[in-house]
This record gives sequence, C-alpha cells and structure tokens, in this order.
Amino acid sequence: MGIPLLRALYGVSGSLAGALGGATRLAVLLGLCSAAGLSGCSSIASSAAGGLADNLSAAILNQDDPELVRESLPAYLLLLDSLASSPDATPAVLGAAARLYAAYAIVFVTEPDRAATLASRARLYGARATCSATKATCDIQTVPFADLSARLEKVMPAQSGALFSFAVGSLAYVRTHSDDWEAVAGLPRIEAILARLLVIGAPDEAGTVNAYLGILNTLRPPALGGQPEQGRAYFEKAIELTGGRDLSVLVEYARGYARIVYDRELYDSLLNQVLAADPRQEGYTLLNTLAQKQATELLAAANDYF
Repeated sequence: MGIPLLRALYGVSGSLAGALGGATRLAVLLGLCSAAGLSGCSSIASSAAGGLADNLSAAILNQDDPELVRESLPAYLLLLDSLASSPDATPAVLGAAARLYAAYAIVFVTEPDRAATLASRARLYGARATCSATKATCDIQTVPFADLSARLEKVMPAQSGALFSFAVGSLAYVRTHSDDWEAVAGLPRIEAILARLLVIGAPDEAGTVNAYLGILNTLRPPALGGQPEQGRAYFEKAIELTGGRDLSVLVEYARGYARIVYDRELYDSLLNQVLAADPRQEGYTLLNTLAQKQATELLAAANDYF
C-alpha cells in the first residue's frame, strides 16, 4: 500500500497560491525556504503561483533519488500544518496535508509508533477536508455503514478530491494500526468510498483508486472473505489506465494477488518486469525507483511465501 500512497501525494492539480491546490506537489519548498530563511518562505510560497507549482511537481515526480525527497518533506509538513491551522483552511489545503502526511508515514518512516502518529494526523486532516468540502460527509467516520451509500451519493465530482484525501489518510491509518481490530474493521467503509470515487473522481486519480481497490480485495484469502479475482481485475485496470508506466502497480499486483493465490510464476514475472523496465518515465520516475527497490526485496523473499 506504500507506493500508491505516494502516487496520491501528487494527485492534486493547481498552484500553491490561493487554494493551494498543488500543495502536495511542493515538497521541495524545504530547500527554497532553507536557503532564503524563514522570513522568505511567505514570498516564496506566493511566487509559486503561475507555474512554479507545476514545475516543482514535475521535479519531484521525476526525481530518481528518494532520499533527497525524504529529507525534503518534513519542513513542508510543518508549512502545511501552519496553513491548515487556520479556521479558514480550504479543502485543498487540508487535503494536501492529509495526502502528504499519509505518504510520508507509509513510504519514508520506519519507526512504527511514529508512523502511526503521522498517519493519525493524515486521517484527521482528510476528515476535515471532506467535511469542509461538503457537510454531507462530516460524520463519514461514524455514520452507520447502512447509511453510508446515501451520504456518498451526495458527494459531487467537484468535492471528490477532498473525499479522496480522506480515503488516503484512512488507508495510511489502517496500515499503521493493523493490530487494532477497530481500525481494520473500517476497511469496508474505505472500499465504499473508493467505489464512489470511481464514479465521480478525477480521471488522473482513477489508476490509483483502482490500485487501492486491488489491494483491498487481496488483503485476505477467499476463505476469509477476500476477493482476489476482483482484485486482479482492479490491478489490470490500473495498469491499463497508467499505460504500464507506473511500476508500483505491478509490485502491488505481485504482492497482493500473485502471493495470495500462490502463483509463483506470475509473481516472478511481474517483479522481473519491474526490474527490467526503464524507471525514468515522465511523472513516474520517483515512484518507479521505489518500486524497483521493493521488487528486488520481494524477489529475494519469495521463498518465504511459496
């Protein structure tokens, strides 16, 4: 579930100025702010309008040094905390905070307790984002599951970004609280939200949403309620939507589906495809670099599962 969360980190379009719609894309503000000093951060943020946000987004997504990105993110988390602390924080700001905290917790933090704390904040920001976008989802975490579909039907395409941020934050929370039965019991709620996002979500998020649904459907074997064949269909759709350029989908396909159905041939084939591919793909280089590292580790551990 790690790399697709990083994909979600960069799933918002727009610029830092105003609604900060592209906030999730500006992690390298750390370097700019460090160079200019704290007093220069506000002017740097303001100057991010008019194209700088998009340029920074491309720079991050096309970065082949994950460590550089990891070191850049903490200061930007603090920047988002500052912006999100305002009572007037917009859904875009809150959603950006949810996505960035989720991605950082899952992809870059190795200490379990710290990751859990950061993911809790991601879920909180996501809940605030979707409530700010539409009051129909203010109690989305507590509304009886039987009433959830009716609430989700009230969420319109213009509000889907905030709902997606809540789903991302919630997935990170479950991942870091896997020993908490109450957290795990929330997975059907997240799956319902993702299913709604397939209907109303932005087209450029559809690949990620399908990948998440593939993961959720392959978390458990069929005997325990899992639906691996449904998961396989979601993974195949994610590959189609991304044109096969997002190698992280192949990694999750192997780790989720191939492993749970004990298909060693498919497992090895998917992971070897990842390793044989050129990771430098426009908009996917960072994700693919991380995916190749994971593929190497999964191949090395294959005998533990088969």
